[in-house]
Amino acid sequence: MDASALPLARASAADWLELTKPRITLLVVFTALVGFVTASPGPRWSSLLAAALVGTGLVAAGASTLNQVLERATDALMNRTRNRPIPAGRIRPVEATLFGLLLTAAGLALLAALGGPLPALVAFATWASYLFLYTPLKRRTHLATLVGAVPGALPPVIGWAAASGRLEPGAFILFAIVFLWQIPHFLAIAWLYREDYERGGIQVLPVIDREGVLTGRQAVLHSVALLVVSLAPVAAGLGGTLYLAGAVVLGVALTLASLRLARARDLGAARFLFLASVLYLPALTSLLLLANL
Repeated sequence: MDASALPLARASAADWLELTKPRITLLVVFTALVGFVTASPGPRWSSLLAAALVGTGLVAAGASTLNQVLERATDALMNRTRNRPIPAGRIRPVEATLFGLLLTAAGLALLAALGGPLPALVAFATWASYLFLYTPLKRRTHLATLVGAVPGALPPVIGWAAASGRLEPGAFILFAIVFLWQIPHFLAIAWLYREDYERGGIQVLPVIDREGVLTGRQAVLHSVALLVVSLAPVAAGLGGTLYLAGAVVLGVALTLASLRLARARDLGAARFLFLASVLYLPALTSLLLLANL
């Protein structure tokens, strides 16, 4: 049943906050911070930085809200999402749409006004590709994971563009790191919830690959590629000895976790990879942030 046909319960402030997927939004803002600080040629703590982070956060929150509007029917089918505010009937789709559009417009306006057209353009590309490429493709092909990794990897590019006004090689290095990280991370999530995804008609690889051979192989390949690419900031002069040591340790640990999934192909291994991936990105980007302060 469409959520708009449900009797509307009273929405709380927590429901409106839930629409913005705050944990994902915070990660987006943090990676934008890393991009800004890494690229900044001058004073790093400024009104421009505040505008870049707030603007990026607002656009991310708007995209998450509108994503839940578009996926309300699918969310209603899955145990992990059926109690979200829209499928549960606490917020109407039209209200959530207006809220999401207002957040997006405010974020893009702030980025354009204080950061210039380039970060606003990158943020808009992130928003549009997430909603109009990745979201509809999720029900059609497991390759949507690769498509979705593109907008997921653009926030540090927004921060870089806001700081420097240009898209330089360092921005693409950060993009590649976050892009590659998302694959083992999401494959672990997809394995843990594959019955739910199958119920919702979401075409993730573990739903199609029931034995897990391809899933494990993809997790390992992308983890190894991530280990190699994570060393690029050192070659580009963006990280020193501490970053290099941390990148190697973290990359090897994530690869070992992916190998465990490839060999065991069970829930325990998927959960271990998920936890390893959750720790990996904040740790690596924090090291990069420290190297450029």
